[in-house]
Amino acid sequence: MSVGLVWFKRDLRLRDHAALAQAAQCERAFGLFIIEPAWLESFECDPRHVDFLLRCLAPLQAALWQRGLPLLVRMGEAVQVLESLRRQWGVTHLFSHEETGPAWSYARDISVGRWSRLQDVQWQEWPQTGVVRRLRSRDGWAARWTRRMEAPQVAIPSGFGTPPGMQPERLPTLAELGLPTPRVQAAAGEAVAWDSLRAFLGGGGRHYRRGLSSPLTAPDACSRLSAHLAFGTLSMRSVHQATELAIEHSADRDLAYGLRGFASRLRWHCHFMQKLEDQPDIEWRNVARSLDGLRPGDGAAWGQEAQARFDAWCAGRTGYPMVDACMRQLCATGWLNFRMRAMLVSFAAYHLWLHWRAPGLFLARQFLDFEPGIHWSQMQMQSGTTGINTLRIYSPAKQARDHDPLGEYVRRWVPEYGSCAYPDPIVDEKSALAQAKEALYGQRRSSSARAEADAIQDRHGSRKSGLPATAGRRSRQKAPDAGQGVLF
Repeated sequence: MSVGLVWFKRDLRLRDHAALAQAAQCERAFGLFIIEPAWLESFECDPRHVDFLLRCLAPLQAALWQRGLPLLVRMGEAVQVLESLRRQWGVTHLFSHEETGPAWSYARDISVGRWSRLQDVQWQEWPQTGVVRRLRSRDGWAARWTRRMEAPQVAIPSGFGTPPGMQPERLPTLAELGLPTPRVQAAAGEAVAWDSLRAFLGGGGRHYRRGLSSPLTAPDACSRLSAHLAFGTLSMRSVHQATELAIEHSADRDLAYGLRGFASRLRWHCHFMQKLEDQPDIEWRNVARSLDGLRPGDGAAWGQEAQARFDAWCAGRTGYPMVDACMRQLCATGWLNFRMRAMLVSFAAYHLWLHWRAPGLFLARQFLDFEPGIHWSQMQMQSGTTGINTLRIYSPAKQARDHDPLGEYVRRWVPEYGSCAYPDPIVDEKSALAQAKEALYGQRRSSSARAEADAIQDRHGSRKSGLPATAGRRSRQKAPDAGQGVLF
């Protein structure tokens, strides 16, 4: 008898779910989500992520059970959990989506692959984004993305054969997992995701291009779908197809204009994820190795002065009000618009001269929409360590003038600004940036750095077909602004 196990990971939905559809062909089938200690103990995990996950799982479990598929939720190491279920229920097939994740999940999948071969369990995986596994060349990648996104969506199976006696299992609570309840709990689940998408495509995206840069307007102008894509309550293909359909049939020129900008960012989303898929060590190692050792914290512990700058940045106490306001909003809500994210990273990398790894881990815990492939690619791009991208140094004062001219945003998040309780700037901007530019531009002018940049461009650079225009393949790439693929 064929017994299929659907292993849910970052694909918490019914619609356009290839693994579910295949499991329906088995005589018996059930679903599984594993709460893995490696995830809970990782530096990038935060209670806000676990809370969002659990509130995605609850409606998914109910919807699956209506179709005869019990969803089990187990805590433990993946191979041990899978082997226990194989012995108990006679699992013959394992179905899941591919995942481009951090190092712990990469190692986990290798172990699961070894287990499936030893136990003669047929493990089948499907892509759910535009990321191409074992990609040999970036040439033609955009065309492959388009073909994948325009392929028909997978229909929801009507029913499953349930293993006799199996029932859905109660979800654990945050308290049972030893975690506190977040101050802000974002709406979660597949139905919420589709409601958000419909609202955005139906009119909410009208001001997308004009409003996404300012922290005052972005919460309403953006789609707020990034967390749903990160946890897979929507498939990238369904979002792409719904967006293209809305553009085609929209009589509102402003709305169509906004949605076209949104559509391009769906491509950049997968473009950045592909970088981690192709080179997993960009999670902890400079893309441009010629920059190794340039900043404190790169390969060695930093001193007290660097630690003090980092702590002030994390706490929103740098003495730069726009930086501090953005950090406080992010820590409180788990969300921040793309340009302000870029400014936070730029400030840490250039003004404070910190290596990107520690700031990246801190931000990963704050971002509800943390997506490893996008996150680490963006951290390196905004820190100037890719070797191919233009250095983007954001002036906090200019960002305040451009996007908070009346100081409304700063007053909301830094109410003590202007009083003796607010700290002086922790660094002098002019001298800090002069030193950063001298170090980075000096290094980039070397012949070895130029040769390295050519190799990096060939491996990771975007191609013109299907993506917004960039510089030529052999020149340093003026990449899209930070967050092009991060949030929408």
